[in-house]
Amino acid sequence: MAENVLAYNGCLSCRAGPHFPFKKDQIPSIDLLALRFGIVMGVNNSEGRLPGEAKKILHSLASKWSDIVDSNDLQVTPLKGAMTNEVYQIKWPKAEGDHNPRKVLVRIYGEGVDCFFDRNDEIRTFECMSKHGQGPRLLGRFQNGRIEEFIHARTLSAPDLRDPEISALIAAKMWEFHDLQMPGPKNVILWNRLRNWLVEAKRVCSPEEASALKLDSLEAEISILEEALSGESRRVGFCHNDLQYGNIMMDETTRLVTIIDYEYSGYSPIAYDIANHFCEMSADYHSETPHILDFNKYPALEERKRFVIRYLSSSGKQPSDVDVEELLEEVEKFTLASHLAWGLWGIISEHVNEIDFDYMEYARQRLDQYWLKKPILFSSSIDSNGVSIVR
Repeated sequence: MAENVLAYNGCLSCRAGPHFPFKKDQIPSIDLLALRFGIVMGVNNSEGRLPGEAKKILHSLASKWSDIVDSNDLQVTPLKGAMTNEVYQIKWPKAEGDHNPRKVLVRIYGEGVDCFFDRNDEIRTFECMSKHGQGPRLLGRFQNGRIEEFIHARTLSAPDLRDPEISALIAAKMWEFHDLQMPGPKNVILWNRLRNWLVEAKRVCSPEEASALKLDSLEAEISILEEALSGESRRVGFCHNDLQYGNIMMDETTRLVTIIDYEYSGYSPIAYDIANHFCEMSADYHSETPHILDFNKYPALEERKRFVIRYLSSSGKQPSDVDVEELLEEVEKFTLASHLAWGLWGIISEHVNEIDFDYMEYARQRLDQYWLKKPILFSSSIDSNGVSIVR
């Protein structure tokens, strides 16, 4: 399995976990174990799957690397990828006796993702992260994709998130990520994203589905959350917004953590990013039932507290008990926004994605959790207009 962990950037991304850029009936003679554990889907030594522009860049790169004997002798391997892209590992044999071939990744952008994120924003974020030394280096661009550095690190698994040492490394890395100064406006994207996804969910759903999922009530719920969870005291940072285990890599030797896949990134309350990370501990996208969430696995108070203390300590200052308690409370309330976001994402995906994954059941679980947890996390009353007020 050693080779299997040396894959990067959404190839093992598990939002992504059960997703790969082909339908099941389009993948002949594939090893089901390879599919489940998220690796190479088969080797294709021809370059026929790659765009002409990509081939030219690859040959240009290879000709500049002195350890490559023949720049034309390349292997193209499709990798299990995120649902919106096709990702290929490219490798060239080196001189005789060198058993570590030179590798890069080619990412071909998928279509039909406009309702989830702006591809141009994602490209700009990737390029900026590359310049900041975050994630892989950008090696080349072509019209509908890019060529990226291949990171030799292990993609985390669901149990890794519960390892105290690894969790502390993630907390520190998250602080560093949130502290990045990215170009462009610093406006919070969370609330408009929820509203836009709600509009799209209503558009693709049948009236029966919309009624069963209570979609007509969610616009008011989003406004209630925005009012309750906004304010000058809320720290806003550049957030990943999808920090599940498949988007985190770790070098086993240096213990260096790398955050990958920035499609959903943008400025948001940092408590939302932490809340979303905690919610993802309920998922195992490489199980027999990847769409089923086990909310009993949501981290207990001591585990959340340990994470928050490590996160705040990464500023170089020891946090006060008040700081820790306030952020813990904020994070818990922002789990509601996470449930709404990925519930809406699942509803839309059910209608626009042909991958064999039960998106609708996933969405129902997230929305059910929202309605279950809201009265626990907020005390509420009804105003004179019949609108719920949360405190």
